[in-house]
Amino acid sequence: MSLTRADVQKIAHLARVAIREEDIPLYADNLSNILALVEQMEAVNTTGVAPLAHPLDAVQRLRPDAVGEVDQREQFQAIAPRTEDGLYLVPKVIE
Repeated sequence: MSLTRADVQKIAHLARVAIREEDIPLYADNLSNILALVEQMEAVNTTGVAPLAHPLDAVQRLRPDAVGEVDQREQFQAIAPRTEDGLYLVPKVIE
């Protein structure tokens, strides 16, 4: 698919991108190449191919779920203006 000067100007307008007049042929060529690649990709038969979340079948190594810090909630809440049942109380700001 080959894009015309008018096509590039319309795309630039829709994208709210300013393009200099002398750069339009270069953009038309580059965008046409991208669209040609998309057409090639659409022509590939993908029936029976499962979609992938990632091209590599890698598995994440997980660390053990262990506590790494001491619980200091009482110490932190001791300096708070108001707390109740382990929660910080704040003034109502939305009615």
